[in-house]
Amino acid sequence: MATQATAPILTPEIPNKLYFRIGDVSRIAGVKPYVLRYWETEFPAIGPKKSGSNHRLYRRKDVELILDIKRLLYQERYTIEGARKHLEALNKADSNARSAGSKKAPKFELAPVSEPIAAPDGTDRNILGEIRAEIRSLLELLSRDPLMAQ
Repeated sequence: MATQATAPILTPEIPNKLYFRIGDVSRIAGVKPYVLRYWETEFPAIGPKKSGSNHRLYRRKDVELILDIKRLLYQERYTIEGARKHLEALNKADSNARSAGSKKAPKFELAPVSEPIAAPDGTDRNILGEIRAEIRSLLELLSRDPLMAQ
């Protein structure tokens, strides 16, 4: 009785791009686009953005996750449910390790202004107030997202 030799596991190279269309991801992963759309329904972590023309735009982390899902399903022979649970357990362990070993994200604050805002060149105070409000909202976003604060 002959045993089958297992083929070496090759991870396809992911191009250095910000976003990938579904056709690009399909070619990289070696699965049909309808499979990717189905996996989106089964694995909530796959979350492509939609362009203005309603095309799916996948980020690099989505492509990496898709390659992991393909490996779990096709090579390690997990069921969809089993692969989902496996990935959830990995994410939980990863987030626990990050929270145990990392510091809390720094809190950004603007110092209170005791004097009215005045620009030396005579710029309208309303414009400066709007800029300050924008900066506050950006700092609030940075405070909420620990990855952005680094």
